[in-house]
Amino acid sequence: MSAAGGPRAPGPDPLLVACALRIEQAALRSAGRAPGRGPAGGHTLLRTGMGPNAAERAVGRALGRPGMDRAAVLATGFCAGLVPGMHPGDLVVAEETRDPHGTVPCTGSALLAEALARAAPGRTVHTGALTGSDHVVRGQERAHLRATGAIAVDMESAATLWAATRGGDRPVAAVRVIVDAPEHELVRIGTVRGGISAFRVLRAVLPAFHEWHRSLLLPRR
Repeated sequence: MSAAGGPRAPGPDPLLVACALRIEQAALRSAGRAPGRGPAGGHTLLRTGMGPNAAERAVGRALGRPGMDRAAVLATGFCAGLVPGMHPGDLVVAEETRDPHGTVPCTGSALLAEALARAAPGRTVHTGALTGSDHVVRGQERAHLRATGAIAVDMESAATLWAATRGGDRPVAAVRVIVDAPEHELVRIGTVRGGISAFRVLRAVLPAFHEWHRSLLLPRR
């Protein structure tokens, strides 16, 4: 087990999977113990804590450890959808992340979306820009963010990917599970523990993260 909370991947290019909340961490940890899934591959699971500042600090520390200088980084967890018609349990694959630091393009988004569709059949996978915020976004602010071209918002993905790439080029991605959307707005994040399925969806898609990571290790033609 790694110091960050998960088994470290073998080989020169490990995978760092970053999430913010305990419930997200619990879903990802339980995925590796689910019966009948077989081995998914190695990764380091990092819980950053909530908010962009916490994510930036935690990811910077994790990537500063020996052997992590070439690690691929995938930010994941829950998010708010911005597009009418989205539903809790839908998946978002970022083509890029945005925040006040700037825009970070993601690696292999189309392949990742295909892997997620196989891992969670019946769930809609949305691709597009994922924007960052330092607070929970509600009401008209969502409409404003949607007008910028973003399809979803969360507090950590953009900061995670910015921290991952500021020291040099590395593969990065962000996958989020929608917990609330324009027609399904939550009062508080604790509602996730109630009737919606985001926990189970996040638990199901860990093998897709490893499929994406393995694709990065294949020789390019």
